[in-house]
Amino acid sequence: MVAPWLHRVPSPTIVAMSSTLTATASPPRQGLGTLVIACLAATWLIWGSTYLAIKFALPSFPPFLQMGSRFITAGVLLMAWMRLARRAPWPTLAQWRNAFIVGTLMLGGGMGGTAYAEQSVGSGLVVAFIAIVPVLMVALNAALGSHPSKSELAGIAVGVGGVLLLTQGAGFRASPVGLAAIATACVTWCVGSVMSQRRFTLAPGAVGFASEMICGGLVLMLLAGFDGEYAKQAALWPPQSTAVVAWLYLVVAGSLIAFNAYMLLLAKASPALASSYCFVNPVIAMMLGITLGGETITGFEWLAAAVVVSGVVLLLRGKG
Repeated sequence: MVAPWLHRVPSPTIVAMSSTLTATASPPRQGLGTLVIACLAATWLIWGSTYLAIKFALPSFPPFLQMGSRFITAGVLLMAWMRLARRAPWPTLAQWRNAFIVGTLMLGGGMGGTAYAEQSVGSGLVVAFIAIVPVLMVALNAALGSHPSKSELAGIAVGVGGVLLLTQGAGFRASPVGLAAIATACVTWCVGSVMSQRRFTLAPGAVGFASEMICGGLVLMLLAGFDGEYAKQAALWPPQSTAVVAWLYLVVAGSLIAFNAYMLLLAKASPALASSYCFVNPVIAMMLGITLGGETITGFEWLAAAVVVSGVVLLLRGKG
């Protein structure tokens, strides 16, 4: 039976999100605007569920092919909408180059590594590990000249300690390859996020997001070839219906809505606020993994995840 939450993505939301992303940015102001709150909700709630959707799609779609086809489809749809309906210009050659660099890091390394890890590690534990992302982003920004406060330093220490505890749990100790894949995914995602803010600027609005998804998707399809996934895909054809629905959910909710919301947060909010989804997603993903995915999470792993989340909370308080 297909999980009911995989169907809750009304198509008008795509149009509304695309229109909003192309609007002229308003001057900075105090407090959180409606758009920022909506983007936060998308990254918190939708992304919390996409990790289980990745797991549901894996039996029929190998990891790099799954992620690559997902982002190419979403990127082409979004680019076509922007070009035909919004009359947006093509990205410049420099902007395509930036999209390739950021897309390779965030999607090729970040999302590709995440899906690869989920072949051997439960989705809930993967997301618990990913909660270290805000800590890594602050640490990376500090290395580039943005010095963290005492509270942020405390958050970094607690978050790193929680992740070290998490790696000692049964889930990650049983899969060193999965641990290496998710660690690589976190690092490349953080580097891509910071570089998209500091140096490699994308084309304005949704066109930039679409170009990044297309470029990152192509890199993922290349990785799929290196990993021999095309032969695996042929052997798995035709795909299971649950896997197809999960893949569609990833395209619409995970890519067209939540990923674009995250990129918009990177442009309109602080790095800490943009990555605040990391302390909400683990709870959602771990509960979904247990109730819908049949995963087992030990008390020690719950404790380690709580320590990671505590570090993120300290980090965000330091940004307040």
